[in-house]
Amino acid sequence: MSVNSKKVVVIGELNVDLIFADSDIQPEPNREKLIRDFRLALGSSSAITAAGLAGLGMDVTFVSIVGADEFGRFCVKELERLGVDVTHVVMDSNVRTGVTLSLSDGSDRALLTYMGAIGAVTPAIIPDGLLREAAHVHFGSYYLQEQMRPHWLEVFKQAKANGLTTSFDSGWDPSESWDRERIRSLLALTDWFIPSEEEAMRIFEADTIVGLPDCLPESRGTVVVKCGSKGSMAVFLDGLVEFAPSYSVNPVDTTGAGDSFNAGFITAKLEGKSDSEALSFANACGALSTLAIGGAGTVSREGLLKLWPEGSKAI
Repeated sequence: MSVNSKKVVVIGELNVDLIFADSDIQPEPNREKLIRDFRLALGSSSAITAAGLAGLGMDVTFVSIVGADEFGRFCVKELERLGVDVTHVVMDSNVRTGVTLSLSDGSDRALLTYMGAIGAVTPAIIPDGLLREAAHVHFGSYYLQEQMRPHWLEVFKQAKANGLTTSFDSGWDPSESWDRERIRSLLALTDWFIPSEEEAMRIFEADTIVGLPDCLPESRGTVVVKCGSKGSMAVFLDGLVEFAPSYSVNPVDTTGAGDSFNAGFITAKLEGKSDSEALSFANACGALSTLAIGGAGTVSREGLLKLWPEGSKAI
């Protein structure tokens, strides 16, 4: 393990979320509908995971790029407020900060994204030596981080050379091409790959979640699959499969639930928890995040104690 066992570097996209929430959220042509709630919130898989890690007590450094505009300044201030080191977030006047419109009915959401600077992260903004100071490196939204796709393999090679553990979350591929060969190559250097159920089935061309283990490459780390209300499952390198049930909550907004799950799983493993404990801990983090609108800043140890009293020793 590196010098600081709680130091996590997150490299990723950064944008705002415009979240509209109600039970009947679908737009209708030529109709105006009133909705129950709206929030401007910190968005992006990578940033919400970073905020969750900080909320759980990790020492988090975020590497990203945003526009030098109001949305970009909002993102940086929110990360700072949530305890994330933003020293290496670049504000560039040549780009515009990305925006995701989220239509949330509580149980699920539909997303519309303006890319802006979301795909503009490059290796040039990753400081030399940063990975030598950390215990773990993570990134989200593989498919949206367009300029980084050819470079993740080298980043993870450097991380492994410095003794770090590694993880990433694929996110959805808007082109639905899935870049399968490059993903498979990267998995050989990935400790924890954390896709959703549907993403995993598309990437590995599995017909069912039960058949997923047989579709995974031999050279890989653990594949941790988020299955929403069904909980989660992990497929370990030896082929062992473990499931963990979800927590029963009345969700307000599912935005960022998977990213909060990521933060929980990474934190649990860095703290030395067992695989089964890590899955339960991550499920609790994902459930907790659905109890408020917006994904960032919704996960904390205190919140987990209220939701998950039987897991108090694990917290």
